[in-house]
Amino acid sequence: MLFDMDGTLLDSEQVWDIGLRELAKEYGGELSDEARLAMVGGNMESSMAILHADLGQEWRDPAASEAWLVDRMAELFQTELRWRPGARELLKTVHDAGIPAALVTNTGRALVEIAIEVIGRQWFDAVVCGDEVSAGKPDPEPYLMAARLLGVPVERCVAIEDSPVGVTSALAAGAAVIAVPHDAAVAPRRGVHLADSLTTVDLPLLAALTARAVPTP
Repeated sequence: MLFDMDGTLLDSEQVWDIGLRELAKEYGGELSDEARLAMVGGNMESSMAILHADLGQEWRDPAASEAWLVDRMAELFQTELRWRPGARELLKTVHDAGIPAALVTNTGRALVEIAIEVIGRQWFDAVVCGDEVSAGKPDPEPYLMAARLLGVPVERCVAIEDSPVGVTSALAAGAAVIAVPHDAAVAPRRGVHLADSLTTVDLPLLAALTARAVPTP
């Protein structure tokens, strides 16, 4: 099992919204809803480029903006993180069934270390963070790395995502995908099972998706 974090396990996209809008205000502007939506599921590099362009301040240093945002998000993660419906229960179900699991996120390690205290380290056999890969989602590298760390062929893995960016990454890696859209709509695609909530995801569904990915001898 390969779990996305922001917007999938945790309702952290709302927390990112606070930080990003505060950063825009710090720069004397206001982040548009269109630009904010374009950031969902993306990595820090792309999000800073979108924010600067949206404010008409392309000259700004992305590293400085990222540092400001990470510091602010570290404060917000301490108090504002909330579970998505069914997320904690699904993690326990997967763990109790003995299924290897990894957390796969575009968020950097510093913030993930804070978030994982909320989620619980015991649920994951591996963690892949956005600043530990050469290319983040939508590139397939994060999911390919997670499968390697678990020692499981990626074709035998099910990824759970909430955004088009994450879905693209998992599909490109070769995993089966369950999409539970949150802030951004996910269009129907081959290889993607759309779900309204993690409360509807259970072991029979996971088994069916895994079996579908493995050719019959």
